[in-house]
Amino acid sequence: MRYIDDDLKDKTILITGGAGFIGSNLAFYFQENHPDAKVVILDSFRNQETLSNGNLKSFGHFKNLIGFLGEVISGDINDKVLLQSLEKNYKFDYIFHEAAISDTTAQEQDLMIKTNVNAYADLLHLAQKHGANMIYASSAATYGNAPSPQRVGREAPQNVYGFSKLCMDNLSREYMKKSNISIVGLRYFNVYGPREYFKNSTASMVLQFGHQILSGKNPRLFEDSDKILRDFIYIEDVIAANIKAMNPKSSGIFNVGTGVPRSFQDIVDILQRELGTNLVCEYIVNPFIGSYQFHTEADIASSREVLGYKPRFEMEDGIKAYVEEIRRVYNEEVKK
Repeated sequence: MRYIDDDLKDKTILITGGAGFIGSNLAFYFQENHPDAKVVILDSFRNQETLSNGNLKSFGHFKNLIGFLGEVISGDINDKVLLQSLEKNYKFDYIFHEAAISDTTAQEQDLMIKTNVNAYADLLHLAQKHGANMIYASSAATYGNAPSPQRVGREAPQNVYGFSKLCMDNLSREYMKKSNISIVGLRYFNVYGPREYFKNSTASMVLQFGHQILSGKNPRLFEDSDKILRDFIYIEDVIAANIKAMNPKSSGIFNVGTGVPRSFQDIVDILQRELGTNLVCEYIVNPFIGSYQFHTEADIASSREVLGYKPRFEMEDGIKAYVEEIRRVYNEEVKK
């Protein structure tokens, strides 16, 4: 489904983090709906390098791009020589910046700030040089334990990832004051959908519960999971928000969620209906009480007004659209 009328003919689009979850979905959106646009992907594809918590440093995976026909560049956004070559050899009209150290449990504060904040400043410089509108991934992690509904201006990050994203937002606001390009930060809430599998343990609970169920294991939830509410948003609505942000009424920072929180129990119940199972849920003590978000809910009033963003997928719709992909990934990646 095309979300703007412009066919983007002869436009050049850079997607950083284009082999990751959201970036790869953006790449295929343009390929399928705006085939006359030139799409360039930049990604620091995974190797065996890990963070101190044992998780991979990069989630970019070639399988997310199978079928993509555009240009693919392997590189790190921290590489200033690479960014200079992009500035010299291309003329971008839009930059979608999805690349980041996105693991919320990462302890490497230096790497987080360098990659998420300092490299973003270099990309803003590139965007200004090219006159390219910037759309970048902020995060609901900027809110930390702020009360619901989460609203821009009420930030209280609880980890370095959320802090780094808030720094990006603050930097963006400074550029907005003096820039002739539009700059839009999108604070994603709990995103789920196709091409997230290679996020490994940081993939959504929709996928993780789906694979538990398909393996015949009883779904394991924290006690009182019907009272733990999050704003889960299907990837198609996230893509719509990004496309709407290409030419906004004004620059700014905006929430991307549904505005309707749902429980982890809801996820399991909907998955079981869609997968035709009736496994008994197992409930375990929540060891994170005191450091755990029990309610997130995006205030999307300004997103509607400025971007024209309107989520289309309730959780039932999103899981229904996703379930066959959950099956495919389970059969092709998990069972093998």
